[in-house]
Amino acid sequence: MRIVRFVHKDAPTYGVVEGDLPELGDDGSVDTSGLSIAVLDSDPFFTPAQSTGERLAFDDVRLLAPIIPRSKVVGVGRNFADHAAEMGDEVPVSPLTFLKPNTAVVGPGEPVRLPAVSEHVSYEAELGVVIGRVAKGVTADKAYDHVLGYVAANDVTLRDLQQSDGQWTRAKGFDTSCPLGPWIETEYDPEAVRLRSWIDGDLRQDGTTEDFVFDIPALIEHITETITLLPGDVILTGTPAGVGRVEAGSRMTLAIDGLGVLENPVMDA
Repeated sequence: MRIVRFVHKDAPTYGVVEGDLPELGDDGSVDTSGLSIAVLDSDPFFTPAQSTGERLAFDDVRLLAPIIPRSKVVGVGRNFADHAAEMGDEVPVSPLTFLKPNTAVVGPGEPVRLPAVSEHVSYEAELGVVIGRVAKGVTADKAYDHVLGYVAANDVTLRDLQQSDGQWTRAKGFDTSCPLGPWIETEYDPEAVRLRSWIDGDLRQDGTTEDFVFDIPALIEHITETITLLPGDVILTGTPAGVGRVEAGSRMTLAIDGLGVLENPVMDA
């Protein structure tokens, strides 16, 4: 089930995306005119929800982030060996994690605003894992029992602050630094899916989750050794090689197999 959140009758509303997923163009463009949304009467994630019977054209609504994490986003750094290498770093011996606040989250089409304090901002296409059940001390073999679904994500980073601060709170947690969307897929196999990103139609990243250094069960086990994951929390699983700089006026587009296309403009704060 592909769950979206959007503005309907001046209020945030949930729905289910229906229709066959279209093919992507070489520049990341996609024709979504064949998709529709079945409107739901409530939040479907943690309470029962029913269809209202109303259907809308996908292209006629303003999408929001499909979920706002109730407590946190947990990021994972250097989880692709080729990305670690391009940054001049070693592959970590255990997952390297950091936090983004929920104030970092924005939805499809919403601008990522560049703080004046930074002169080098970078995109990072990532697979997001949405938690559906409280997870604490979860072993890898039980990890998927706690997953609600998956979402495309962009871990936008102030690269110069990441290097100068010595820790990543400001660099990765700034407002608008975590675009999510366009939907959450609840029936999904995250193994060997393709991640791509484009800047102004130019392909920059093209990787696969087959190349994870640490797979999703290992990440959940590692994180929940010390941190409780709550329903609605999101884990960002790392980015493949090809990251680079964006500036005001750029348009970031990323796509993950089965999870749609997430596009955000870049603007000055």
